[in-house]
Amino acid sequence: MLPGTLSRYFGFRFIKSVVGSFFGVVALAAMIDYVELLRRSTEWPNATALVIAEISLFRVPQLAERILPFAVLVGAMSCYLTLSRRLELVVARAAGVSAWQFVAPSMIAAFLFGVVATTLYNPLAAMLHERSKRLEAEMMGELPASAMQASTGGFWVRQRSADGAAVINAKSSRGQGSQLGTVTVYTFDNAGQFQERIEAKSATLAQGYWRFDDARIYGSGNAPILQDTYRLATNLTLEQVRESFATPETVPFWQLPSYIELADRAGLVAAGYRLQYQQLLARPFLLTAMVLLAVSVSLRFFRFGGVQKMVLGGISAGFLLFVLSKFTEDMSKSELMSPVLAAWIPALVGGLTGFFVLLHQEDG
Repeated sequence: MLPGTLSRYFGFRFIKSVVGSFFGVVALAAMIDYVELLRRSTEWPNATALVIAEISLFRVPQLAERILPFAVLVGAMSCYLTLSRRLELVVARAAGVSAWQFVAPSMIAAFLFGVVATTLYNPLAAMLHERSKRLEAEMMGELPASAMQASTGGFWVRQRSADGAAVINAKSSRGQGSQLGTVTVYTFDNAGQFQERIEAKSATLAQGYWRFDDARIYGSGNAPILQDTYRLATNLTLEQVRESFATPETVPFWQLPSYIELADRAGLVAAGYRLQYQQLLARPFLLTAMVLLAVSVSLRFFRFGGVQKMVLGGISAGFLLFVLSKFTEDMSKSELMSPVLAAWIPALVGGLTGFFVLLHQEDG
């Protein structure tokens, strides 16, 4: 290991570079998200720029969580390219310090970044994202009922009760699926014959029934019926609804094990929750792998040239790792791959690739 002073110096430079890259990327993501929300807010007559900014502010932490690995990659590349340009790495090598020694502080810092991001930052981001969905739903709730139409997108769930079957579609979900926005329901009798269509601004799951607010009921051959509240019997539990309506990204890290356990008791697959939990566990190792990838393309001396190729190589490696992670994620959600493998393969591939490239460069 490096002496304490030199180790702290390299670690501080790495942290400073990563934090700068992270906030730079987050600022860019925030501006893009704010503009997108402004475009969507044209359908919200009472929306203000301040409320839109508040919604975007609550959404940004989760967006930042997704791009954290690439912020570490870019920050690590920037750090070691700067050290190389200033010949600080040359001096360190001349003093008998190997690449493994001045990379170790960055790897430790990246691992600690990942631990903090998983245990502290993720619960905060999930809570703020849930709050942003609540604000957005309140803005959408001000639309007149006539503005709602049946949607082929959003979230879908099917239920069956003593009264027959029903298919529920919602454009938005809050409270882990217990509260829905812009809801359309198609009901059928026990013989499978269509009965009525229900449209409502919102729906809330209670014990044994759905409560629809500002509902409009369309029966076959009958005029629409308007009701302030309408109840539809259901045998769905909150755990079953979560499987269809809740997104795993909105569940804090510390609550994921209990969600998985409840889903198992209800006989549900819960593949999305398992994958999210394993991805959060693998995050510290993924960030460490990003450091190894960045170092493997950033240690070439500036006087040898080829800096542009090194930067392009690092960005390409990060992009390929992103493609691999999306591929394994889709495989896991399709139940074609174990969530454990899907979450840990990108970290293992990235780490081993950076390790062997750096090993080849340093030790031949």
